[in-house]
Amino acid sequence: MSRYKFNTQYKAVVIGGSAGSFQGITRILQALPSDFDLPIIMALHRLKHVRNGFEEALSIKSVKPVTEPFDKEQIKRGKVYLAPANYHMSVELGNTFALSTEEMVNNSRPSIDITLETAAYVYSTKLVGILLSGANKDGAWGMKKIKDRGGLTIVQEPSECMIDTMPTSALKITPIDHILKIDQIIEFLNELHKHTKQ
Repeated sequence: MSRYKFNTQYKAVVIGGSAGSFQGITRILQALPSDFDLPIIMALHRLKHVRNGFEEALSIKSVKPVTEPFDKEQIKRGKVYLAPANYHMSVELGNTFALSTEEMVNNSRPSIDITLETAAYVYSTKLVGILLSGANKDGAWGMKKIKDRGGLTIVQEPSECMIDTMPTSALKITPIDHILKIDQIIEFLNELHKHTKQ
């Protein structure tokens, strides 16, 4: 019997993270079922002048290739997407990405809030939002938007985070559905996989 209640057919998983999230995200990508069917959309803060290496480092650990999408690229099931360095990445109606170099949000580009908020608008109740370790408040507003639109929200257990500002900021403004350690997030995604296969 699953400890999680899945009351809808989910269409996507969106993950935000910043300082201290790399180890957690690599563990998650390593543990995904190879036939995990939902697109995983990741907005992770990184050094804007380091354009190469991050995508490759994640791909090496991941059971699925990690790709940085192009502007207007179609979002496909079973793919893992990473916001490109120094670009905001939005999800648009019609299931495509939009990239922009508009001004920073929360001193960040990519902005986690922008990715989460636009995904919430497109996927509504069929979205799972996950927020990991990070040193600023980026992502808190986006998680609120996911919750307001009926999506399912998860933050990393603050005591496990290298820097807990990001999940703690989300918890202050939104009743988050689950507060989980990385191992439990992995367990959740495996349960979600079984649910989407039914």
